[in-house]
Amino acid sequence: MHQVLKPCVLAVALAVLLSTPAHAALAGAVAAADSPSSTQDVPDKPSATPRGTTFIVPGGFTERVQGNAVFLMPPEADGSRIAIVEAVADNADAAVAEGWKLMGMSPKFMVATDGAPRDGWEARRFYDYDVAANAKRAVSASAFRKGKVWTVMLVDVDQALAEKRGSQFGKIGQRLQPAGYTRESFAGRSAKPLDAARLQQVADFVEQMRKDYNVPGVAIGILQDGKVVMDQGFGVRELGKPAKVDGDTRFMIASNTKALTTLMLAKLVDAGKLDWNARARDVYPTFKLGDAATTDKVLVKHLICACTGVPRQDYEWLFEGEKQTPESVMATLGTMQPTSGFGELFQYSNPMAAAAGYIGGQVAYPGTELGVGYDKAMQSLVFDPLGMTHTTFDYAKAQTGDYAAPHGYDIGHKVEVMGMGLNDTIVSSRPAGAAWSTVNDLLKYVQMEINRGVLPDGKRYIGEAALMQRREPQIALGVDKNYAMALMVDKSDGVTVVDHGGDLGGFHSNMMWWPDQKVGAVILTNADEGVNLRGPFKRRLMELMFDGEPQAVAAATANAKANKEGFDAFVKLLQHPADAKALAGLAPRYHNDALGELVVTRKDGKAWFDVGAFRSEVATMPQPDGSLAFVTIDPVAIGFLFTRADKDGVRKLVVRDGQHEYAFNEVK
Repeated sequence: MHQVLKPCVLAVALAVLLSTPAHAALAGAVAAADSPSSTQDVPDKPSATPRGTTFIVPGGFTERVQGNAVFLMPPEADGSRIAIVEAVADNADAAVAEGWKLMGMSPKFMVATDGAPRDGWEARRFYDYDVAANAKRAVSASAFRKGKVWTVMLVDVDQALAEKRGSQFGKIGQRLQPAGYTRESFAGRSAKPLDAARLQQVADFVEQMRKDYNVPGVAIGILQDGKVVMDQGFGVRELGKPAKVDGDTRFMIASNTKALTTLMLAKLVDAGKLDWNARARDVYPTFKLGDAATTDKVLVKHLICACTGVPRQDYEWLFEGEKQTPESVMATLGTMQPTSGFGELFQYSNPMAAAAGYIGGQVAYPGTELGVGYDKAMQSLVFDPLGMTHTTFDYAKAQTGDYAAPHGYDIGHKVEVMGMGLNDTIVSSRPAGAAWSTVNDLLKYVQMEINRGVLPDGKRYIGEAALMQRREPQIALGVDKNYAMALMVDKSDGVTVVDHGGDLGGFHSNMMWWPDQKVGAVILTNADEGVNLRGPFKRRLMELMFDGEPQAVAAATANAKANKEGFDAFVKLLQHPADAKALAGLAPRYHNDALGELVVTRKDGKAWFDVGAFRSEVATMPQPDGSLAFVTIDPVAIGFLFTRADKDGVRKLVVRDGQHEYAFNEVK
């Protein structure tokens, strides 16, 4: 799975999407119902401000010029808008203030942080605002300077739309460039040998990032031309213990599991037991979504394409997930409704990916229990033939010997060992992200991908056609970026790189390969801040391979400082200890039909929310609209935000993900 986006930082994430060439899998496209790989019916359009700053207008968006500002509006008539404003100002703050005046808004300032210069901009500054949770809006700003002119991007978007169309919003920023600037391209360049000197630069960079971001342990591996040229660990497996990380240290790899799952499906296709273009319900008759028309359109290849219109709906297995089974996960799919048209927008779905794996397991081992069939199929078709001897779904086995523990921050910004409660919830949806693996095991998989299905001993593991169909575009991710079958194919830098990331509590990872250059890499980390190492690591490798502009070091350094400033600003909004009167007003027990029970416990003036899968102390957070929210603050679940919504004498708590709202009612 991808990391759960905390409501309080949604606007920050959107600002990053809009202002950087995002490493995340976010972009959108409209496609024909039976062919999600086609482009939008209304194509994207290059455009420019009156002063010549270039950007992309996503297909279907409306553009309006007003003086020194360009307004972009999505198709929904809900008041969502983005403004690109050019101003000659003394500094970024003044330029942003001018922009908000044009927008007719004055959001409550929370924090501003600086990014490193890049993409032709000499200065970059990002703003986040304290927005009431009940407003359901994503509000942010970013400012970019070239010479004496500031280009400001202002965001005021409905929260659900920010998630649904976040990919399209990302396109705007992906090509936001000053007049006359030409992006760097590696097209036509040959990859340099990753010799000892270059590899030492990689090692030094990773170790510095590990320290800057307070990540206890990192493992990386690099291969080139069929040889492992680097296999190295940095730091420790668990804080307070001396054991070092190495290439055989086991980490949770989260959504990197998805690519291994589609490899299992490809093996079945190669054997003639499965067809990518078969309808899912013809292969597995009980498969269904909440929408019958969408169910009928879903082919096997669509189960893991993020292209069906079914959005994220992760809270239903994050809360009390320990009570779920593979069967209940499949049944829950029958309640899930699409929020965009089939093939219209990139919308990531962990439950759909879980269904892909379980259906494949039934094809391989008909009649077995869903989890058993999937586990056996993965072992016999993927792990064993590739020699991935340390890779497993067995949590008990995984957490013995050489393994890494997850870590996260408390609200004092101190790194702590994190409990596994939240991560345990993925077991019932394990094709989407429950595997444990190592750098050395994943390098074996990456090498097979580079070799197009051939093993190091020259034997063919899988037919090339079935393997390579997994890389065929299914939905657009951005400009020259596409999502395939749990693989991201990125050509935006002039060369092709295939990759995927993985995010769970305290575990963040990435595996990537440049097929034409025969280079591959893996990075595994054991702390939530590890998510920030992946993009710079990828960029640094490209710089060293292609003699690229040195951007990674400056970007990582600036981002580490910005992350700390942003975290501190978030904590300043909290009341800890929590407001005593607010805690006293909480009911002892709440219930939601989809998410289960929420139990409130109290001791020594503090309160904890217990949802089964995890338990966390709560702080209170005054909202700009005068209401008061409750926020979980323990590392295992920091940042879940609940608001009071009492009605008709019944106490209620409301929690929201990007596109859903869940009301917990008091149990009397």
